[in-house]
Amino acid sequence: MKQNLLHIALTALTVAATSYIAVGQTSGSTKAKRQTVEPATAWTTLPPLGLREPAPIDTLLYNYFRESVPSAVSNAYATTGNLGCEGLNMIFAQRPERSDFFFHDPLAHWLPDLNSHKFYNSRIPMTLLSYNTGGGRDNEQNRLKAIFSGNATRQIQVGGLVDYLYSKGSYNYQALSDFVWGLSGSYTGDRYQLQASFTHWNSLNKENGGITDSRYITDPAELQGGDPKIDAKSIPTRLTSAHTRVAGSQLYLNNRYNVGHWRSEMVDDTTEVRTYIPVISFVWTFDYRREKHLFLNDNRSEADEFWENRYLSAGETRDLTRFWNFTNVVGVEMIEGFHRNIPFGLSVFAKHEVRRYTLPADTVSHMAADRPEELTPWPEGLDIRHAKTENLLWVGAQLTRIKGGVIKFDATADVGVLGPAIGQFKLKGNVSGGFPLLGDTATVAGYARFDNVEAPYLMRNYISNHFVWKNDFGKQRTLNFGGRLYIGRSGTSLDVGMTNLQNYVYFGSDGLPRQHGDNVQVFSASLNQNFHVGILHWNNSLTYQTSSDDNILALPKFVVYSNLYLLFKVAKVLTVQLGVDCDYYTRYYAPVYQPATMGFCNQHSTMIGNYPFMNAYINMKLSKARFYVMFSHVNQGWFGNDYFSMPDYPLNPRRFQLGVSVDFAN
Repeated sequence: MKQNLLHIALTALTVAATSYIAVGQTSGSTKAKRQTVEPATAWTTLPPLGLREPAPIDTLLYNYFRESVPSAVSNAYATTGNLGCEGLNMIFAQRPERSDFFFHDPLAHWLPDLNSHKFYNSRIPMTLLSYNTGGGRDNEQNRLKAIFSGNATRQIQVGGLVDYLYSKGSYNYQALSDFVWGLSGSYTGDRYQLQASFTHWNSLNKENGGITDSRYITDPAELQGGDPKIDAKSIPTRLTSAHTRVAGSQLYLNNRYNVGHWRSEMVDDTTEVRTYIPVISFVWTFDYRREKHLFLNDNRSEADEFWENRYLSAGETRDLTRFWNFTNVVGVEMIEGFHRNIPFGLSVFAKHEVRRYTLPADTVSHMAADRPEELTPWPEGLDIRHAKTENLLWVGAQLTRIKGGVIKFDATADVGVLGPAIGQFKLKGNVSGGFPLLGDTATVAGYARFDNVEAPYLMRNYISNHFVWKNDFGKQRTLNFGGRLYIGRSGTSLDVGMTNLQNYVYFGSDGLPRQHGDNVQVFSASLNQNFHVGILHWNNSLTYQTSSDDNILALPKFVVYSNLYLLFKVAKVLTVQLGVDCDYYTRYYAPVYQPATMGFCNQHSTMIGNYPFMNAYINMKLSKARFYVMFSHVNQGWFGNDYFSMPDYPLNPRRFQLGVSVDFAN
């Protein structure tokens, strides 16, 4: 570990020195030169037709250090504890909907996401390289990430991504290895445009089932004959031989052909510039995704204590579930801005999906007389197919105004017309605009969504060694609406929303999916307020949320993130952020984690929360280099030791962490 610390420190110092020299050498000359290279830009794609939305490039200084702590996902995060491991966002308004392959969801933050995938146009080659490390020899944590983008011409761009995260974990049998890589490219011509990406991910996690007794954290002296000190790695865990692997890949192709006309404009008396004005686009999007989930455990005695049922094998557990889907979308779009009197875009589309599910092989007889005695009797009348293929067809329309003007909006409607999609529909819309307020510009936004959809197939049909289910769930209906207010000068943003859930599907305390037939309402209000006096800054995020039925959907009512820091410059070139931040949420019945299904299940016996988790840090930026030094969980033991994220899953103890990120313009 000392070698790692020395290596990263020397790297940071080398980069800093190089940047400082470069700044000193070029600052005088660049003032006299005009910038000849356009700045890099980035964008994401808006489904279903791949409209481009501008996106920021990750080079900001503020809170760079938080990328190396699990709470970076959410200010209230139910997690098994290790960076990169499974977790559930407990701020309900920020929680994404459950996917068709629900094993992916607990790891979604650490895996590639098509909706947030960034395409770059950098003109000259660009590399974003970062390395974070922390802990000691037995609990070290390392993450290396590199993003590359370069243009072959003004129209052709290629890029790549590598993200490797390895962490031994602070507790026994908690190690993980996440590896993500990908390639992407785009072509932006007058008539033809292409956006393409391929990503692959492989996440391998040890599952320890939690520690055997919470008193090892809250009162170790009681279990150790009066000795209050304990090494986190010496705490016994409920599982020692269990592993989870989630691996998959995704290929995305978005093709667009524009039909329009040329417009000529005179720049001066002798120069004429011709610009192609697209009027209508024909779009074809292809999306192929495959994924698998593998759960392994070969310790029978631990399995007998941890799980009640054994349906397929009394010895080793090897549950392999596979999923793939093809999606083809064809659409016609009237392009926004092609005529000054039509300030919006309108499109219609059809989406066809083929989904394939393959469950663990069931080779044991269901008849009681023929089943081995050590296996659990098969539930009566439960007949589940080993493999299932679904064909779905959706038609829809989209109305957008995202390129300019005071008011921006987008609205999308999808209606199912074939296969399991019949009777399902999705409606969503967003609108935003700005208006002057006390010498500043305030932005107001509204959003709404109404879904009437089937629960995912795997929530209705599933086979494994410890769990089997077949559910006839009704369609889930979700109504969500709310508004946002942002005032830049005062650093204020407010988000108030309401969600009504009918036929809500969740994991019960027995680990099985359940459906609540009545309505559950969730009200939430989030306020972000920043203050500063000179170099002293105090940023705060406050969230209040309440559920109408805590037995079905339990949430922490009050969530706080507060960051007190000094922001200043050294020698006019080194920007420094020095401070302490804190996550806190009130006590609630946090879910329990089920390793065999990666499900977060309701429980009503143990409350979690009312513990501040604090990090002391120094965050710096010099030219194109960012680096930080952090003491995470600096307050361990100051306000008690009840630092659990979920029952039996404590957060990381105090540790030293650091990292560096460099933006290379090659």
